[in-house]
Amino acid sequence: MKNPEAQQDVSVSQGVRMMFYMMKPNETSFQTPEEVPDYVKKATPFFISFILLELVINWVCKGKPLSRVDDVLTSLSAGILSRLPSLFFRSIEVTSYIYIWENYRFFSLPWDSPWTWYLTFLGVDFAYYWFHRMAHEVNIIWAGHQVHHSSEDYNLSTALRQSVLQLYTSWIFYSPMALFIPPSVYAVHLQFNLLYQFWIHTEIINNLGPLELILNTPSHHRVHHGKNRYCIDKNYGGTLIIWDRIFGTFEAEKERVVYGLTHPINTFDPLRVQFHHLFYIWTSFWATPGFFHKFSVIFKGPGWGPGKPRLGLSEEIPEVTGKEVLFSSSASQLLKIYTVVQFAVMLAFYEETFANTAALSQVTLLLRVLFIILTLTSIGFLLDQRPKAALMETLRCLVILMLYRFGHIKPLVPALSFVFEIFYSICITFWGVRSMKLLATGPGKPK
Repeated sequence: MKNPEAQQDVSVSQGVRMMFYMMKPNETSFQTPEEVPDYVKKATPFFISFILLELVINWVCKGKPLSRVDDVLTSLSAGILSRLPSLFFRSIEVTSYIYIWENYRFFSLPWDSPWTWYLTFLGVDFAYYWFHRMAHEVNIIWAGHQVHHSSEDYNLSTALRQSVLQLYTSWIFYSPMALFIPPSVYAVHLQFNLLYQFWIHTEIINNLGPLELILNTPSHHRVHHGKNRYCIDKNYGGTLIIWDRIFGTFEAEKERVVYGLTHPINTFDPLRVQFHHLFYIWTSFWATPGFFHKFSVIFKGPGWGPGKPRLGLSEEIPEVTGKEVLFSSSASQLLKIYTVVQFAVMLAFYEETFANTAALSQVTLLLRVLFIILTLTSIGFLLDQRPKAALMETLRCLVILMLYRFGHIKPLVPALSFVFEIFYSICITFWGVRSMKLLATGPGKPK
């Protein structure tokens, strides 16, 4: 058995290679799931580095302005929300897999064989294709997956716009492998398949030549994220594009792709981004007459309606004109800078929480998670210019000052502790006054 402690460090070389699924079997073979590193967690600095590199390349080489702050913050917020459940329990994708393996497996392939490693690579990617396809063709699964498609931008930050709900259905598609493939091998490839899909969310890379025939590439995945009619329900592959070519869902990139949902939700509130489609299903369910029609609302496609085919009618998909105006926050530049600062403070708190999970009680973890959710929601309210944004931000600043007083939040530079306290005292006063004015004069928009 390999030493678990020895497997925890990932070198820079390994870190870069794991982002492109280029790790070798002898580097990533483990006997037990407990030995498998949390590669996704270890990828955080690489996520940040690649996002910054993309920004620089767009700015210097293509003359494009920096990415829209509102959209980037919403994508990062979704990524953070999707990771919070892992503070309390192991992913259901792994837990359910281990349960099936321990109770129902037919036979056991050797965990340290390169053949098992490569077979699992193919198996995980094949299962991902079918999960991903069903996530577009089954309304209740789409309720989770639509989060990833809600961005109207397409850049590396979009890759981090993940769903809180998605893993509660994806495990079903991976389960058959638990009948013969060891959980430790599966746990490695589940992470690598996800990490590979990070770098393909970019417009910087145009075409990769012969690799386009086999691999899922930025060009193929741009089509998948498009709301042009020719892009809908195409290119479901994770690492490989061969499954789409085999099962007839492949489409090459043609005219300029316009990104986002066919019916935009126009919000930067992370909770609305995550759960709005569930509410849509709920209202559609009760508004649709007949038991079988209600059943269809849940299990047929998002575009289905009585009298329509399972996936809806393609002619009902809004035409893309090329003149679409992206939904942007009307907040001032100063307020956007403020939200970035608050997000950075929260991100440091989030990373510190994950680093010290074992030393924190369940109650403390829960309170920390609630504060993270409060911060992300408040930022969304500020960007959406919601009437209650000032009141929520007042409450949030009060909470952060309390956390600071009790030692749960520390400034990155200890010498600035006094400045930190003064800053948030000023914030409480400012947003408190704004709240009182709004209460006195009625709903308005915070500037």
